[in-house]
Parts: sequence; C-alpha cells; structure tokens
Amino acid sequence: MEYVNLGHSGLKVSRLCLGTMNMGSKQWKPWIFDESQSEPLIRHALESGINFIDLADFYSSGAGEEVVGNVLKRIARRDDLVLTTKVGYPIGTGFNNQGHSRKHIMESIDGSLKRLGTDYVDIYMLHYFDVNTPVEETWAAMNDIVRSGKARYVGVSTMYTWQLAKILWCCERYGYAKPINMQLQLNCAYREEEREMIPFCRDQGLGVSVFSPLARGLLSCDFTSVRNQTDFFTQEMYADITSRNVAQSVSHVAQLRGLPPAQIAQAWVLNHPGVDCMLVGADSAQQIDSAVAALGTTLDEDERYELERNYTPCDVINDYTAGKRIARESRAARGLFIDNVTTRNIA
Repeated sequence: MEYVNLGHSGLKVSRLCLGTMNMGSKQWKPWIFDESQSEPLIRHALESGINFIDLADFYSSGAGEEVVGNVLKRIARRDDLVLTTKVGYPIGTGFNNQGHSRKHIMESIDGSLKRLGTDYVDIYMLHYFDVNTPVEETWAAMNDIVRSGKARYVGVSTMYTWQLAKILWCCERYGYAKPINMQLQLNCAYREEEREMIPFCRDQGLGVSVFSPLARGLLSCDFTSVRNQTDFFTQEMYADITSRNVAQSVSHVAQLRGLPPAQIAQAWVLNHPGVDCMLVGADSAQQIDSAVAALGTTLDEDERYELERNYTPCDVINDYTAGKRIARESRAARGLFIDNVTTRNIA
C-alpha cells in the first residue's frame, strides 16, 4: 500500500480509500450488503493496508454508518483509521432534514457520531454545494464542528469550481478551517474535472480523492451485475454511446494485457497526476485485490490513447445537470488498437 499526505495537511492516508455506499440495508438498494456481508470486505481492506474509509449519513438512510461502525468496533483500532462521512442529502423527515443549514449540519454530525460509535470523524464533508443556504452559515457551522473536536478536518465534494472558490474565500475572510479534501468523480468515461477543479485544488492545496473510478461499474465491463442492471445513477450518468465506447476500449486494453478491465480503468485513475486517492467500492475481496494491483500497473502511450480517444466534452455531473448532458462522439482508433477493434457489442 502507498500512503500520502492529503493536500497540504499533515493527515496521512492510504492511496486507496474504502467506499461504503454498498454497505448498509438492502431496503435502500437491492445491491447493498448487510453487516455480515460487509465485515469480510472491511477486514480484507484493512489487511491490505487501507486506513481511509469513506461514509455518508445518506447511505442506506443512516444504516450504512451503523453497519460500518459496528464492524470497525470489532476488528479495528479507531486511532489507526481515517474516517470521513458526508452531510447534505435527505435523511429522516421534515423540512430541515437535508441541505447545509446550521440546524441540519449540527444535528447530522451528532447523528453520524452516534451511529458510528465514535467521538469524532477525521474529515467531515459537504456532500455537495447547497445553493439554498448562505455559504457563511454553512462554513461557520463546519468550523464550529472542528473547533468542538467532533471533526479533525473538513472537506467538500461534487461542486463547481467557482463554488469551491466561494468556500475558500469565506474561510479566508472569517478565519475558518479550510477544507483539506475535494472528493470528485473521475474516470475514463468522465473527465470534466480535469478542466478547472483538479488544477484549482492543486493550486489551493486541497487533496483530491476520486470516486466512481469504474463509472458506477460500467468500466468493469460486467453488464450482467445487479449494480449495472439496477443502479439508477449508472443509467443517468453513463447510458450514452460514448461511455460504452470507452468501456469497449478498456476491454480491449485489458484483453491485450491479460488483466481484468477494472484494474486497467483503476490504473488510469491512479496514474493521473492530479489524483491523491481513489475510492474502492468492492463487492468481493478480489475486487479490493484488483485495486491494490492497479497501484503498480503502468500504462504505455498507446494504451492511454486507446483509453482516452473516445472521450468528448460533456456537462459536469452534479445535482443541477441531471438529464441535460450533451451528446458525444468518439475518435477513430490508432496504433496497435486498429487491428483489435471488434464489432461485437459489450452492451
């Protein structure tokens, strides 16, 4: 395992971060693992050297934090772990059960700590940017959580670059604790964050952790999986022909290398110069092993071109662009891959 400091902070994290969206209650989604199914995955991740674990109160409507918290209390030492959880999406009932108001943030951190069975989280993150709450109110609450000791650091996720700039401006003006991490979506089929967000994070000293390196499972090229058949987000974000062409290229490179497609797609992310950490949402120990192997997998120039040639610009994926993404077309194959392009569909 490799370890890095997250941004300009002194917090040292594994380059692989265990994603836990698939852990909690099957009542939330059919592909969710319950506690007994989740424990072997968490144990294997820890044994592989992963010390970074990502959660959110939204996952399984709180049950995800309970499941992971219960497992960690049995098999791990709290001080060895870097736990992060997120706030923002609806959990519970009532008009104030979501967003980034002071009321919701303060209630949510206490709820998360109770479910996790811990006194603090290492990073408390905004799940998105709430346009309906003044940024000063949101970040004053986040700053108070750090000052109270309920979180060691704060972070952000899934927003426009100008929104992050607004948060940093607020921190500078009022002397608030600055975010140390931006969690964003990046993979061979979605690269819009390369344009502004990743360079801005590098300039401002934020760490970059990437979720969905397999494009919600599309780049595993297993189109019969329960996740790929039932996950609404996969259909919303990656149902276009360009995304499927990218998956085809991942499959081609994997076949020539004799490696699983997931490992190739993850290697592309981990080799990205703007990426510090990659989230791994695994359904099996073998999938965790594949991500670990991807840390040592390099790609040559032709392989990178094949993985990237289909990509064309699209709308940023966030809460405000659902259903509005532009159509995309691919470029022609070249080099070694001209003779390896097949006519079969992977759909």
